[in-house]
Amino acid sequence: MKVVLNLSGINFHFLLYFISVFTLPKIISELKIFFLLLFSFCFFGSPAQKSSVVPDKPKLVVGIVVDQMRYDFLYRYESKYSEGGFKRLMNQGTNCKNVQYNYFPTYTGPGHACIYTGSVPAINGIVSNDWYDRTTGTMVYVTSDNNYKTIGAEDLSGNMSPQKMLTTTVTDQLRLSNNFKSKVIGISLKDRGAILPAGHSANAAYWLDGQSGNWVTSSYYMNDLPLWVKNVNAQQLAKKNLSQPWETLLPIEQYTESTSDSNSYESVLPSDKKTTFPHRLSDSTWVKFDLVKYTPFGNTMLKDFAKEAIQSENLGKSSVTDFITISFSATDYVGHTFGPNSIESEDTYLRLDKDLSDLFSFLDSWLGKNNYLIFLTADHGVSPVPAFASEHKIPAGVIYESALLDSMKKILNSVYGDTGLILSYSNQQLYLNHDLMRTKKITTTDVLAQLIPFLNTQKGIYDEFDISKLNETTIPASIKNILGNSFNPKRSGDIMLLYEPYWFGGFRERGTTHGAVYSYDTHVPLLWYGWKVKSGDDNSLHHITDISPTISNLLNIQEPNGSIGEVIELTK
Repeated sequence: MKVVLNLSGINFHFLLYFISVFTLPKIISELKIFFLLLFSFCFFGSPAQKSSVVPDKPKLVVGIVVDQMRYDFLYRYESKYSEGGFKRLMNQGTNCKNVQYNYFPTYTGPGHACIYTGSVPAINGIVSNDWYDRTTGTMVYVTSDNNYKTIGAEDLSGNMSPQKMLTTTVTDQLRLSNNFKSKVIGISLKDRGAILPAGHSANAAYWLDGQSGNWVTSSYYMNDLPLWVKNVNAQQLAKKNLSQPWETLLPIEQYTESTSDSNSYESVLPSDKKTTFPHRLSDSTWVKFDLVKYTPFGNTMLKDFAKEAIQSENLGKSSVTDFITISFSATDYVGHTFGPNSIESEDTYLRLDKDLSDLFSFLDSWLGKNNYLIFLTADHGVSPVPAFASEHKIPAGVIYESALLDSMKKILNSVYGDTGLILSYSNQQLYLNHDLMRTKKITTTDVLAQLIPFLNTQKGIYDEFDISKLNETTIPASIKNILGNSFNPKRSGDIMLLYEPYWFGGFRERGTTHGAVYSYDTHVPLLWYGWKVKSGDDNSLHHITDISPTISNLLNIQEPNGSIGEVIELTK
């Protein structure tokens, strides 16, 4: 249907009059609005432009450690990761693909200390999770401190502090930089995973108590839990998570990156009678609430607790940069129990990916994408279960250290007539009785000479040497450098026993561990994302000690006082 307008009968002067009266004012009004908007745009920027302005410093730094995450886990399960979790950091941030630990042993305590001090055990003093203390003649735990008590539970799980760490952390330096205006909070399922990253001067560190299922802290930080922590504890989330079985997130036949669910080299959870899914989590023979750490539900609890901490403590909302450290520990507990090739490990990582996606979305809404800085790394890698490796004709095995120690004591007793020459064997190091050696006028070289013929016949032992004579050994220079960074005169032993790749000390054939000088334990992921971080891959060699000086450089603060790392170039 056409509509034809006949304008032949309209008076031209009347038309001009109509336009001037009814249309011209509107045009003038529109022009006024146009020039006003143009003026605003020139001097103030558009609303979209204003919201995308990157601040001089991030409002919040989020340090994420995934316990026992070997580097290749980024890619082994990549096809099943969501776009919002690991892949968001990999695709939109800087992926440092060749990051190595440069000390020994690669355990949780030293790993977290190294990440946040930029230092190594030789300097920061964190030589292991536990080590032999010559002054007391006992083994000591990395964060134990009976000068303080538990806050949040009626047990000793909070008798802790960071005092055995001899250097500052980047979190300490942040607080020092602005007269302690920045807030620093550390959280983890493990005490050492919360305490060491948060540093000496932190506002708080919280971890999960296995007896009560509560988030607890130490009187080192405070005398009472904040109300928001009490409210979280009142929900009894550990109990709720253990009331359900652990089933796979996806149909089990889709876990093609892992071994079969039924095999002979996975351990059994103390609440279960089998190694296969679904895993029963009730009726545990352990301290009941500790079991949640051995499931992916522990990581989810931690993620939700982190979100609550950020909101309740108003992190990132002041004029200074705040810092929260988050250590996801369930990956380590699951990995030790079932091994890195298990469906349980794969399921834990797929669920963690979902947790990370939720955490990142929360940070977007809480602060805005340009206002926070994230780094994600791991405290160490992991060895395959030796029985799994052997099944595929790869050399591997377990060294039964208690039997090895007994044999070494018998050898020395037969020569010197005294079994007290070895005080301890821990972290692959022999601690010798110096007083007795002086009395008998024997040296470390003498002791070693008696042990070498025996040790050289033992499967899985690569070399043994006097640690004080490291430079005289014939081991590769790269390993010498690692061990040199590890030796602390007051806390390390006298004789080192190095194991062959895929061999470790243990007491059973099931499950696995970590701690070696080799790449499967030293090569970890390092992803950066957010504030001023460019996107792309970085294939250069970096060490884990580079993280803290890099953050210090970005924040224009002093690096930790024992730092030996170098700055990684990240900014756009």
